[in-house]
Parts: sequence; structure tokens; C-alpha cells
Amino acid sequence: MGIRICLDEVLKKRGMTSKELCRQVGITEANLSVLRSGKAKGVRLHTMNRICYFLQCDVGDILKFDGNLDEEGE
Repeated sequence: MGIRICLDEVLKKRGMTSKELCRQVGITEANLSVLRSGKAKGVRLHTMNRICYFLQCDVGDILKFDGNLDEEGE
């Protein structure tokens, strides 16, 4: 994959539901679901900033590099 999304783990550590995070960040549950599933092709820095702010975490807590090159189109 290349980049692993660890949002579920961070939400669990913070005791926050995805629905609550959506409300605070101002995104739809569908969009957060795409991000959580790892199917998102990108995320706006503004959105990531708000996610990190409300979860009181760092971007590196949410996005992890797995050591593999993700070739587009594979």
C-alpha cells in the first residue's frame, strides 16, 4: 500500500466516535469512511489539520509509511 491509515486506532485511544469527529471537523461520514478504509487517494491539508487538532495528535499518528512503494495503477 505505501501509506497506512491508523485513524481508527487514534479515535479509540481518544475515546471519540467517527461521527463526533465528523461533526467537529466538518466533513461527511462518507468522506471520513473513505479515509478510514485507506481508499482515499488524497486528503486536504486543511482537513488533516482539523483532524489532528480535534484528536490532539500528530499527522504521523494517523498516517504511517509501511516501507513499500505504492505504484499508481497497480
